[in-house]
Amino acid sequence: MMIETDILYAYIKKEDWLKPTANKVMLKIARGELGAVYASRESLHEIYYVSREEGVSTDELITRFAALTAIENLIFLETTYEIDLLALALIRQYGINSIFDAYYAATALNQIPDHTIISTDTVFNIIPGIKRIDPREV
Repeated sequence: MMIETDILYAYIKKEDWLKPTANKVMLKIARGELGAVYASRESLHEIYYVSREEGVSTDELITRFAALTAIENLIFLETTYEIDLLALALIRQYGINSIFDAYYAATALNQIPDHTIISTDTVFNIIPGIKRIDPREV
């Protein structure tokens, strides 16, 4: 199972509409209730860009990244050239607008055995082989 950035970002933000859900999901991950849960390292890049647009300082970003990467049972996966190519192919084939969403889809298809992704983003519903779980249902 893989977790997408919407949950990770809501978890580290002070306020977010998804924060209560994110807190519950992240607690389940830390307790090992969901087994090993994976995230793409591209999540950290997306969080960086969104945070900078919101005026978050570098020091706060370091704190946020440290908090995320220290969570037990949350494993960040490296990208590979296969994932790079698959992400671009998914953009072309399914009209995905976000390179980050394309990377998460490619990672779920290429590196996550059950191809499941926890996300509120419905773009993953159009990609055959990916099973999306709304985090409010976890």
